[in-house]
Amino acid sequence: MTTSTPATPLSTPGPAPARARVLAQARFELATLLANGEQLLVSLVLPLGALVGLAVTTVPSLGDGRRIDLAVPGVLALCVISAAFTAQAIATGFDRRYAVLRLLGTTPLGRDGLLWGKACATLGVEVLQWVVIGAVGVALGWRPVPIGLLYAVPFLLAGTWAFVSLALLLAGALRAEGVLALANLLWVVFLVLGGVIVPRTVLPDALAGVVGILPSAALADGLRAALSTGAFSIGALVILLAWGAVASAIASRTFRWSD
Repeated sequence: MTTSTPATPLSTPGPAPARARVLAQARFELATLLANGEQLLVSLVLPLGALVGLAVTTVPSLGDGRRIDLAVPGVLALCVISAAFTAQAIATGFDRRYAVLRLLGTTPLGRDGLLWGKACATLGVEVLQWVVIGAVGVALGWRPVPIGLLYAVPFLLAGTWAFVSLALLLAGALRAEGVLALANLLWVVFLVLGGVIVPRTVLPDALAGVVGILPSAALADGLRAALSTGAFSIGALVILLAWGAVASAIASRTFRWSD
């Protein structure tokens, strides 16, 4: 007489660890951003064009100092604004329109994981931007202060937080078409009047005082101080952190995950 061994039930694998889920989403977000021609144009091609244009011309005035040393930090700030604000606002707005956010929010990734994935993808894009812009800048004669490279890191992180928060605030409140129009308009405003390319120190006094409290000017001022003179601008960093905290608080209350 033989006895049969009971069959072992198949085990169902559980969800991947939270870190693995976030990294997988970040890789997907990064690939999507890099594959989008419009976003790549705003995030890399236009900043490169701005850098070359500033390097080979004498207008607009950038103030005292070597022109290339003042131009590169401003373009690096523009890269952060392009990737963290404009690209993320547009991508998130259309993800919300097509119910991608609502569906992903119900998966093991969760809403917090989705937001962390977007933040990590944004940092990935920015690292690529800074490597490319930095290499072109060096080829054009840019010579940053070595300690300034270290000082620039907090401004990269704080600027990313501030502008991603603003992007989510915008993308969670308006319809996708409105997000597209307003995000591109604000990109132009930051570029022309936000103290990014043209330092606020060369703007008229009445305008410079207003521009000085904008996150765009704080980011550019901090990067110029760090990379051009080796100084750490605590005031500029405080302004960025304040924008990040306020925008995050408002976005957390007003963000809508679906239309």
